[in-house]
Amino acid sequence: MKAFRLAFFFLFVVAVANGQPDRWQQKAKYVMDIDFDVKKHQYEGKQTLTYFNNSPDTLGRVFYHLYFNAFQPNSMMDVRSRTIPDPDPRVSNRIELLGEEEIGYHKVNSLTQNGKKLQYEVVGTILEVNLAEPILPGSSAVFVMDFEAQVPLQIRRSGRDNAEGISYSMAQWYPKMAEYDYQGWHANPYIGREFYGIWGDFEVNITIDKDYIIGGTGYLQNPGEIGYGYNGGRPVKKKGRKLTWKFKAPNVHDFVWAADPDYTHDVLARKNGNTLHFFYQKNENTEETWAQLPEIMDRAFDFINENYGQYPYRQYSFIQGGDGGMEYPMATLITGERSLSSLVGVSVHELMHSWYQMVLGTNESLYAWMDEGFTSWASAEIMNHLREEGLIPGQASPDPHLNSYGGYVNFAKSGTDEPLSTHSDHYVTNSGYGVSAYVKGHIFLSQLEYVIGEEDFRSGMLRYYNTWKFKHPNANDFIRIMERESDLELDWFKEYYVNTTYIPDYAVGEIKASDNGGTTVMLEKLGVTPMPLDVKVVYTDGKEAYFNIPLRIMRGHKPLMIEGQEATLLPDWPWTHPEYKFELPVGPESIKEVIIDPSGRMLDGNRNNNKS
Repeated sequence: MKAFRLAFFFLFVVAVANGQPDRWQQKAKYVMDIDFDVKKHQYEGKQTLTYFNNSPDTLGRVFYHLYFNAFQPNSMMDVRSRTIPDPDPRVSNRIELLGEEEIGYHKVNSLTQNGKKLQYEVVGTILEVNLAEPILPGSSAVFVMDFEAQVPLQIRRSGRDNAEGISYSMAQWYPKMAEYDYQGWHANPYIGREFYGIWGDFEVNITIDKDYIIGGTGYLQNPGEIGYGYNGGRPVKKKGRKLTWKFKAPNVHDFVWAADPDYTHDVLARKNGNTLHFFYQKNENTEETWAQLPEIMDRAFDFINENYGQYPYRQYSFIQGGDGGMEYPMATLITGERSLSSLVGVSVHELMHSWYQMVLGTNESLYAWMDEGFTSWASAEIMNHLREEGLIPGQASPDPHLNSYGGYVNFAKSGTDEPLSTHSDHYVTNSGYGVSAYVKGHIFLSQLEYVIGEEDFRSGMLRYYNTWKFKHPNANDFIRIMERESDLELDWFKEYYVNTTYIPDYAVGEIKASDNGGTTVMLEKLGVTPMPLDVKVVYTDGKEAYFNIPLRIMRGHKPLMIEGQEATLLPDWPWTHPEYKFELPVGPESIKEVIIDPSGRMLDGNRNNNKS
């Protein structure tokens, strides 16, 4: 018995220490030396990758992403972009028209494992590698790769010479080991959607023409060596044509950088010791708005850290580049010639990805809504707060999430909606992916808050972040946090909102006199998705009464406060029953109105039938 207790105690300690006993994490350490030729838009690289197999599995092969190979005529991204019913206008047929000096590529010249040459095959944007010897559980291997690459014309996220004149937006720019987790390898071809990566430490040394300013992921290690104070100055005149910028980035799953000879670099040191960097081309379209951005983002950081968890790195960079807005660890690429509201909006959105993607590291290919949707939800709150503080134009809203409902309901009724469980690469339409990932993912959170109440929801979001940061959580992990926080059963909620395209629709039915002199109120469930209901009764004398109807499947009830008023708890509504009735102690003549969801916070397919 004593031995059993000791064994149990050991397992308990291991479980607590790791947060989740079965969620092992692979680990990588990248050291890359890059020699960049700005005249040819090409570079040579040497990559030493130490790969730690923390899984229980023996690995006989590995896979690398070669993202730049997507920017070639007839690539999967090219064909997908031209044949999807609603092409992304940023891509359309532009890849098909690229010339030899405009395409992108990654060419692997040699690859070894622990000093032994490897056999490999390039299959589109994936490098398939047969190992010289298996990587056993708990062991590591060192891969050394010599490669060369050409930067494509900027089309989607990555590339050179973007529409605003930024020289290099270097995203998805290096051969990147694919992720292996409890579901196996995730060697998805790049067609322009989402990403997934291994937690790793990066040491990146970029040698480039000395006129260029670089911003990106990681901490600059040699400001004095390159004659650059990283405080708004510029490289000094030195002998030779090139300088080497040396960066280190701990515990991130990607590395981005951008370079331009005309970058203005502004720096803001926050009171908590963090540093914000801003890289942009100063001109009549950027000078005024980018000058206001540091103070606004400083205030945004205060609000975010307080409400969504502490940012774990020492710096963050807002970098003009790319084709819109795209998030990366410790940095974002954003187009910069925008109005102030637009510039702040894209900056806030991409920054919030640092919480719901860069720190949590969800597989956004499988769960794009847990990245984009959660980020959109938080961004709506942050922008609303900035309006309340008078930092950006516009009127603050009592509930910044309600604007998402109407558009989604119309899209859901169009027949082109697809379940959130769809892999992001396999949505039939771009609009289907966009609405699901951004809008329905946003609504998922606002509806969950409606179900479990603001207090449990807010504490649950913090608990989710602090429990699962740096651990690649999935949808089950998230909903279990919320179940523990609220003491409600929520698997039904996840299953309806993630695995189906159904939406709720409740209606006020017949209101008639009952045999005992009171009134029977009939409610109808017309939609498939069940929800707990808030109901408001307005009497002819002006008095109001509030009622809460739980779902039996919840094994509990939502908070009994509606519009700030205490509500009466009514019996459960079984989800199988299309009708529900309850009694009021007065006759029908004393009832002015019965309203389902008086706050308007519940998603409903037809709000016109919510009143008597």
